Amino acid sequence: MKHIFQKGTDSTKPTLLLLHGTGGTEQDLLQLAEIVDKEANVLSVRGNVLENGMPRFFRRLAEGVFDEEDLIFRTKELNEFLDDAAVKYEFDRNNIVAIGYSNGANIAASLLFHYQSALKAAILHHPMVPRRGIELPDLSSNGVFIAAGTNDPICPSTESEELKTLLENAGASVELHWENRGHQLTIDEVKAAAKWYRSLISNKS
Repeated sequence: MKHIFQKGTDSTKPTLLLLHGTGGTEQDLLQLAEIVDKEANVLSVRGNVLENGMPRFFRRLAEGVFDEEDLIFRTKELNEFLDDAAVKYEFDRNNIVAIGYSNGANIAASLLFHYQSALKAAILHHPMVPRRGIELPDLSSNGVFIAAGTNDPICPSTESEELKTLLENAGASVELHWENRGHQLTIDEVKAAAKWYRSLISNKS
């Protein structure tokens, strides 16, 4: 998978996995990583699927309707890429924190839904529920931050609440942060995510 890896200055910190939204690239969220943790490794990945020339992490059948078969395949592909990247770049495979926006947040949520040890934690900006009707792994050692917009036309508030409930029922510790905005990524939610992340890291140390 096309990606950027930037080695951090503190090897005890997590590796930040950056996952862009539809039409984005591996450059898009680098500034977010700067805000969240300047000392951490950064692994920023570009989605392998194109929709009308726009990179995505998995196919969809329509707005808000995921191609479930492709989602499962691409989630496995990303999980295996992380296995390989950890070996290649010599970072701790068990200490990855995903930061995803929109489509990137959805594939990060899918990693949590399908693989118990894929991520240590996740910051999900405007995610949807990746799949329904499946049993989630034990996520009792995982922290998740969800940023949602009260007026998000793509991801209604009920979707954010449902995702929080599903993750909590699997044992995850979840913080749901609301912005009185739509689907756009705001600096206020990024700062809230950074604050949550710092508290997560201090609790682990």
